[in-house]
Amino acid sequence: MRRRPLPGNGIATSAALRFVRYRPWILSGRLMSTTIEIVNVLKSELKLARLTYAELGRELGLAESSVKRMFAKGDMPLKRIDEICRVLRCDFSELARKVADLELLRDELTIEQERAVVADKRLLVMALCALSQWPYEQIMGMYAFTDAEAVMHLTHLDRLGIIELKPLNRYRLKVAKTFRWRANGPVMQFFRDHGVVDYFSGRFDGESEMVSLVHGHISLPMAKVFQERLQRVAQDFAQQHLADQRLAPAHKRGFTAVMALRSWTFGPLRELLRDPNIEP
Repeated sequence: MRRRPLPGNGIATSAALRFVRYRPWILSGRLMSTTIEIVNVLKSELKLARLTYAELGRELGLAESSVKRMFAKGDMPLKRIDEICRVLRCDFSELARKVADLELLRDELTIEQERAVVADKRLLVMALCALSQWPYEQIMGMYAFTDAEAVMHLTHLDRLGIIELKPLNRYRLKVAKTFRWRANGPVMQFFRDHGVVDYFSGRFDGESEMVSLVHGHISLPMAKVFQERLQRVAQDFAQQHLADQRLAPAHKRGFTAVMALRSWTFGPLRELLRDPNIEP
């Protein structure tokens, strides 16, 4: 029996059916927001693949301006999405899953999840590696885990909802790109107790290193502006880490950036205040 064609403008039936089976509401009232999500996921995939609009256009037989316009307007039939997936060498269902998972990714863990992570130092190391999206082979090459230990810790992270463990010890993160540890949570407290002194004991004079302590009196609205800028810098740093995943280890080096902003007076100076309840 022949299937009735889906309504639309001549899009590829096979691609449409695959997408509709995966996300039935794709043709419902959420069509517009879902289209935006698809375009955003494709943009991220192009960035990770280091593929420019011009290069994608050559693969699709389109002018660069046409590709830019297509992404800007979100005017992208499923047939075109299929073609872009072919260029990116990714499966259409995998793209649909990433779109579906956008609303499920978490920006932070619960207190209980963070407590579980810091309760075992080796589990914490595995969690940090996973959040850095290290492949299993890289983790095993860097840290002294046995295969049994590594699988046990990955399974634990899967149970905690931080990753989705897949065959052959592959995994998928279940946290958003904007993920961060709770400001007053167990992991940040662990860092304060065990990492702050060690981190700031460095000279910060190595290649591409720096440290800067700036104090000033500014308005609260401007403090909010600087807070947002620092958050964007942190996100840019995380995005660059993802973009450089494809580089050989010899071309990368581990860096840790600490960005903070708080209303604060250094302890020894606070002791000299006339009224400890009123700080400069």
